[in-house]
Amino acid sequence: MKKKLKAAAAGAPEAAEKPKRTRIRLSRRERRERFSTSFFMIPSIAGVLAFFILPFLVVIYYSLIDDTATGDFVGLVNFTDLFQNSAFKMALKNTGIFSATAVPLVVILSLALAVLLDANVPYKSTFRTIFLSPMIVPAASVILIWQVLFDFNGVMNDIIAFFGGDPVEWLKSDSGYIVVVLLFLWKNIGYNMIMFMSALTNVPRDILEVAMLDGCGSVRRFFMIKLRYLSSTISFVTIMSLINSFKVFREVYLLTGDYPFDSMYTLQHFMNNTFRTFAYQKLSAAAIILALAMIVIIGILLWIDDRAGRGLEE
Repeated sequence: MKKKLKAAAAGAPEAAEKPKRTRIRLSRRERRERFSTSFFMIPSIAGVLAFFILPFLVVIYYSLIDDTATGDFVGLVNFTDLFQNSAFKMALKNTGIFSATAVPLVVILSLALAVLLDANVPYKSTFRTIFLSPMIVPAASVILIWQVLFDFNGVMNDIIAFFGGDPVEWLKSDSGYIVVVLLFLWKNIGYNMIMFMSALTNVPRDILEVAMLDGCGSVRRFFMIKLRYLSSTISFVTIMSLINSFKVFREVYLLTGDYPFDSMYTLQHFMNNTFRTFAYQKLSAAAIILALAMIVIIGILLWIDDRAGRGLEE
């Protein structure tokens, strides 16, 4: 018993060192301000619930039933039927290939342009305006420009014919994939470039100067210093580019209609055509698969960004 008391007495100072939690008392005015602040958040919370949370719950419900009229629960049958659908598999494949190709391309090219314009390049503001101009062009005007360029009787085939080549059905063959990638790059490269240019200005200049005095070349400074400080921006730009890659449907739809050539048929075409046939169960299952894929990819990107950020802090 004495030994236990001595051990408890020996451990008492360590326990006394732990800070005690003190409860902060708020005045009546502070409580009233917090209540009024929470009250003003009610419209935003109601909007999120009404237009995001509840519709997504309805989509989950639709994906698990046989028909909206009967409401018979069928479990994962809609998902298994979806993966046996040839149109869905083609759309999923095309969307995956397009995102895996276009997103890295737009990130790398926009970063390269940002690094180039970050140097003392003449007419920097002019180039910046040129690359940003696609953001302010309406979608209808964009489609008109690309139809003039890539129609069978368009400018690109005139150039090919001038050099003795055969004309190409750009929008009715596998070459349409190239047109879509170029369109995506043209639309998004300016915004990403501005994001990278803004991030480059936040790289500590004293570290760059010290590295320069130590004989570190420009390429090594970029990969060893600048790239580490750009990790968060790279992650953000990649996520935004990934989201924008799913928005390219609008331009492709205006170019080619409901049923484009196979290489240009994306998940958004499949979902749009499914909606027009009122197959809500199939549409809901496809939407959930797309949402889960986005959550997984964005989660991986955020995890990589977190790991890179820890290395930078260390």
